[in-house]
Amino acid sequence: MSLPPLVEPAAELTVDEVRRYSRHLIIPDVGMEGQKRLKNAKVLCVGAGGLGSPALMYLAAAGVGTLGIVEFDEVDESNLQRQIIHSQADIGRSKAESARDTVLGINPYTQVNLHKERLDSSNVMDMFAQYDLIVDGTDNFATRYLVNDACVLLNKPYVWGSIYRFDGQASVFWSEHGPCYRCLYPEPPPPGMVPSCAEGGVLGVLCASVGSIQVNEAIKLLAGIGDPLVGRLMIYDALEMTYRQVKVRKDPDCAVCGKNPTVTELIDYEAFCGVVSEEAQQAAAGATITPRQLKEWMDAGENIDVIDVREPNEYEIVSIPGARLVPKNDFLMGTALQDLPQDKKIVLHCKTGVRSAEVLAVLKNAGFADAVHVGSGVIGWVNQVEPHKPVY
Repeated sequence: MSLPPLVEPAAELTVDEVRRYSRHLIIPDVGMEGQKRLKNAKVLCVGAGGLGSPALMYLAAAGVGTLGIVEFDEVDESNLQRQIIHSQADIGRSKAESARDTVLGINPYTQVNLHKERLDSSNVMDMFAQYDLIVDGTDNFATRYLVNDACVLLNKPYVWGSIYRFDGQASVFWSEHGPCYRCLYPEPPPPGMVPSCAEGGVLGVLCASVGSIQVNEAIKLLAGIGDPLVGRLMIYDALEMTYRQVKVRKDPDCAVCGKNPTVTELIDYEAFCGVVSEEAQQAAAGATITPRQLKEWMDAGENIDVIDVREPNEYEIVSIPGARLVPKNDFLMGTALQDLPQDKKIVLHCKTGVRSAEVLAVLKNAGFADAVHVGSGVIGWVNQVEPHKPVY
């Protein structure tokens, strides 16, 4: 469906701006009027990571007048495989500041507002109210539902994107004209069911593919051109090089944008999505050790069986000495239980402690009452015991 322009045009373009945006100006659908709208637009990008990097760079290049960046993290070396807004020299810097510098290097006429804080229920409404459009580049379900609910309550459109390994998705959610994110995904998946990019990986260039689609949709909304992805989910498979679309209808029973909404104010999104299931939390209570404790047990010759529940490709990157690999799914399917020793204390670990907590719950239910897990996983082991080893 075609929608009216989201913003009014600015009064004029300077001579320098006309030169800069000339390739836009000669497109009939954009022209002077559309470019003036982009100049007058205020767009907030949530995250300056994989999706935020290409989104911010192309929004700036397109001539969006004001860009907001919500980002509290620092640049890590593992980011550089996909987060192209940052460089080697930025490692250890604030991502927000690094992104701002790159944006201003692309377009000095863009005003950049930094929000160097974690987005949550206490600040999202005031922050979003300052902008015309939100571009969601987040990578966790709690923030996705937070962004969605805030946009519905403020009646603001937002462009959503998601990436995982070789697969990408994108859509435009605007409850006034179509469905919201909850219409598509009413409930978050069970904790631990969907691996994050940090656990499952992502093809770096996929970020550019999906991020550029998000910017394309943002430009269409701001200038009032084309047919935005409202009511449509775009699904991209980079391995097969296919795009397909799925229609998404507004759910009349949606908890936040339906006829009788039950979510009329922001909620506790961490609790709603749950990083770790309640069963795993209960299993880990009193059965969590630190990497240093594990090292002490190893040095003392304790009778333990250290089991790594990650995937084989993760094990190849870095591992704890003496740990044997038994992927999490083998425990969930029950096939690994019969091979566990009865005369040794089981010590589980994963990357950061989430997956091992889920497996710990399985073991507790199977009668391994003294089993424990390493709360900070192999990342904690490297940080505390073997700092010369790589992390990912």
